[in-house]
Amino acid sequence: MLDESLLDDPESLARADRRGLLRGAAEAGARVRTAARHATEAGLAEMKPEGRPRAVLIAGPGTAANGVADLLATLAGAACPVTRLHSTGVAPAAGALRWALPGWAGSVDLLLLVTPDGAEPGLAVLAEQAYRRGCTVVAVAPQRSPLSESVNGVHGLVVPMATAPYEEYDEGTATGPGALWALLTPLLVLFDRVGLITAPPDTLRLVADRLDRTAERCGPAIATYSNPAKTLASDLADSLPLIWTEGAYAGPVGRRFSAVLAELAGRPALSAELPEALPAHGVLLSGAFAAGADPDDFFRDRVNEAQALHARVVLLRDRPTGGMTAAPAARELALSHDTAISEIEPEDASELENVAEMLAITDFAAVYLALASAGGS
Repeated sequence: MLDESLLDDPESLARADRRGLLRGAAEAGARVRTAARHATEAGLAEMKPEGRPRAVLIAGPGTAANGVADLLATLAGAACPVTRLHSTGVAPAAGALRWALPGWAGSVDLLLLVTPDGAEPGLAVLAEQAYRRGCTVVAVAPQRSPLSESVNGVHGLVVPMATAPYEEYDEGTATGPGALWALLTPLLVLFDRVGLITAPPDTLRLVADRLDRTAERCGPAIATYSNPAKTLASDLADSLPLIWTEGAYAGPVGRRFSAVLAELAGRPALSAELPEALPAHGVLLSGAFAAGADPDDFFRDRVNEAQALHARVVLLRDRPTGGMTAAPAARELALSHDTAISEIEPEDASELENVAEMLAITDFAAVYLALASAGGS
């Protein structure tokens, strides 16, 4: 159950936020600025590459690394294949994780290591393997972490992860929005230098400004009725979110939203891109998760029963390719099954700014769900 009264009580939200998730979301813009500065100090902005890499490989643990890989693959598009190397191991602990290079990886490929922890021996082994094969290695990891010390100046280049002065590693900060931008921003600088995307310093400043403005709109002091993140969190109470995305750059945002809803708020969610989302999720709108589903006696005693989940559509829209849109068909399908829709569409700006706004709103919404749900934090 969602305690909606908590959403409009900033002091209670602050007390419930023992992992500092709201603070991390609010400081996403500051993380971009700090991370961009770290990238410049590490020498990424002055790189003079001989050409584009044949392929980019990304390795790292958890939701943040997965989000970084998904976003970079989408932003790079056809310019270069970007692949995440998935980990193996007997447990999701730093010491148990292992990664391996594909057999074809060599001197014309780029390996990126991204981690908010930096204590994974498997990443150091991977960096050494890549160095022997001639791969270029760039790592973004906490300063003075074991990975930074083993890679820097020996097997590759390390950019210190941008962290807040008060922050210590924990599960919340590793998953939250601060970690995502701290890991992603230096790699945006790198991708700009090697010609895979366009992300000059001016663009990164605009991204940071957009994150700041969105944080002001979504902050804990802003009432639910005028706060898009709180409104979305309230809409998703006791629901199964069906996150439908449209536009090339909305896809990774929807997939990340699904992941952080599960990891931070303990909420199941499904994500799919339009128009494929309509046949993929259509049965959910008329089955057990339909808005009016009630398989048993209407008059039974429900006092001691858990609230049933009903599907709710979240439509995340960026600019659709060629101006063609499946949004009207999505709305028609949902409303024909009495399923409510929440829509998020950023202001018209650059690709990275649109991504930043959608990420900020959905990250704040996941945090509010985590804090206002019983046992959420």
